[in-house]
Formats: sequence, structure tokens, C-alpha cells
Amino acid sequence: RKQTTTLLVTGGSPDAKALRAAARHAGEGFSVRLRSEERAAFVDTPLQRGAWAIYAAAITVGAGYALIAVLLSLLRTAPERTALLSRLRTMGLTSRQGRRLLGLESLPQALLAAFGGVLVGWATIALLAPGVDLLGLALSAGPGSTALDTAPLRADPWSLTLPALGVVVLTAAVAAVQARWAGRRGPITELRSGDPR
Repeated sequence: RKQTTTLLVTGGSPDAKALRAAARHAGEGFSVRLRSEERAAFVDTPLQRGAWAIYAAAITVGAGYALIAVLLSLLRTAPERTALLSRLRTMGLTSRQGRRLLGLESLPQALLAAFGGVLVGWATIALLAPGVDLLGLALSAGPGSTALDTAPLRADPWSLTLPALGVVVLTAAVAAVQARWAGRRGPITELRSGDPR
């Protein structure tokens, strides 16, 4: 008969020192390995820190590009929007309605961009999944590491939808700021400044 060589014990918070002392007291051939210590050996490796730094840099650069694109798009159309808002205000449009109008005007393209971003992100993950080895990023190649099957790359819905919602919120915020700025100038002043004479 094969002799039992492993005893698995579970508990809320095992005391490593007490377990090792009991194993030493029982004999020379016994050792204690805790799952929490084994997991700690696989985390916070330089590869993981580098991957997280690249991910954070990509998020920052993507947010910066989105902000620049939204600002440039709205600044390019600012004179036309301001003149339109001023003309509508002379016909009885209130400031609140003007802000709502500018927000609703920029909403369709923001929703389309958000949907396109989610679709492209999902397609990128689906295409890159067969060639990306997550085991190298998640686990260190330390001593005693066991060979696992695979850790497939999959799309996280929150990681795709939150940046897309951020683009929509950013577009709405910039449109609201533009509407407030345009509302501070009187419609007569704006229409006179846009007069070709």
C-alpha cells in the first residue's frame, strides 16, 4: 500500500508558526506549506508590475486622446453652435433648453464612438486571445511552480464599457461647458460679432 504523504487542512486563518512547530515536533520528514504563501510567491513579479504599468499608460494615453479629440471637434464647431444658439435664443429659447440642445446634438456621435470602441476592443481581445499567454504574466517561474493548462484571454465587460461611458460623459460635460460659455455672451453681441459687415 502506498503511504499517505500529504495532509490537506483547511481553516479560517491558519497559524503558520504553530503548524510548523507541530510538524517539527512530529518528526523530521514533515513540512508545512500554506496556500496563501504559495500564492504570494506568484504575485507582484517584475513582469506583472511592468504589465500593469503598460496598461495604466495605455489607459492614460487613450483618455488623453479622447479628451483632445472631443475638445478639437467641439472647438471646430464652436462658432456655428454659438451662432445657432444665439439665433434660437432670440426666438425664445431659454438657457436651460440651449444647454440641453447642445448636449443632445453631441450625444449621437458620442454614442456611436462608444459603441465602436466597445466593438473594436472586443474584436481585438478575440483576435489576440490565441497568441497571448497569461500564465507568464500572472505567475512567476519560481521554484516549485506547477505547470497549469492555460489561462485564456477573455473580454471583461466592465473594462470595455466603462471607458466607453467615460467618452459619453466627457462629451456631455464639454458640451455643457460650451453651452454655459455661449450663454454668458448675449445673443445680440454674438450675432453682431458674426455679422460679415
